[in-house]
Amino acid sequence: MRKNHLDLIYLFSAVSGLLILFYIIFPITNTLSLSGWKEFQEALGDKHVLDSIKLSLGTGAVTTLISLIVGVPFSYLLARKEFPGKGLVESIIDIPVVIPHTVAGICILTIVSPRCWLGRLLKMLGIEVVGTKVGIVAAMTFVSMPLLLNAARDSFRAVSPRLENVSRTLGASHLYTFFHISCGLAWRGILSGAILTWARAISEFGAVIILSYHPMIAPTMIYERYTAYGLSYAVPVTVILILISLLIFLVLRLLAIERREPG
Repeated sequence: MRKNHLDLIYLFSAVSGLLILFYIIFPITNTLSLSGWKEFQEALGDKHVLDSIKLSLGTGAVTTLISLIVGVPFSYLLARKEFPGKGLVESIIDIPVVIPHTVAGICILTIVSPRCWLGRLLKMLGIEVVGTKVGIVAAMTFVSMPLLLNAARDSFRAVSPRLENVSRTLGASHLYTFFHISCGLAWRGILSGAILTWARAISEFGAVIILSYHPMIAPTMIYERYTAYGLSYAVPVTVILILISLLIFLVLRLLAIERREPG
């Protein structure tokens, strides 16, 4: 009786898993099948489409670089030090993940407007945010940086502090140890977090459209083509982004494979 009960659980789990896989795979494969080769070539030859994709990739790369520069040291601090309110800090980091992204865009817009001291300061410095690449990067960074922070923090936690202590006792500075030992051993998780951050950034729509409808990134281009011309005009650009996303997914899977030691 107990064995039959377990078998029923496995059967239910398998059926549930098949439904989940179908729900993920079928919409993607069906979208890929809807775009003919001719339409796909036309999309690849469209200057506006290529410009929007290049803008998405470029601003996503800038977002990732900013996240790496300010995020990796902070992640190391969270991984190594205990301090009052640490749990609250880690919770705050995840807030951009749980709030609607149009709300995130509105929140950023309120601080860069002339009504806020920061907005007035940016205006004095001659920095335009709304309707510029700066606004795109600001929106992308807000919603995607938590992915890098969490990935880097977990990677640093997996590095034994003893290795860092050995480096310090041998005369290495803390900064040298951080770059050559800590980051050297945690690089795989940091790189995975960076790629996830970049992928999330180039797929962002809700926050970006509030701050900068123009210049137009790829998700905004898809939205505009769908609302103006219908599904058939939006699908080819969608297919291009799907292929880019699948390439990113493939890279992540390769990074996730642990290197096997010889022998």
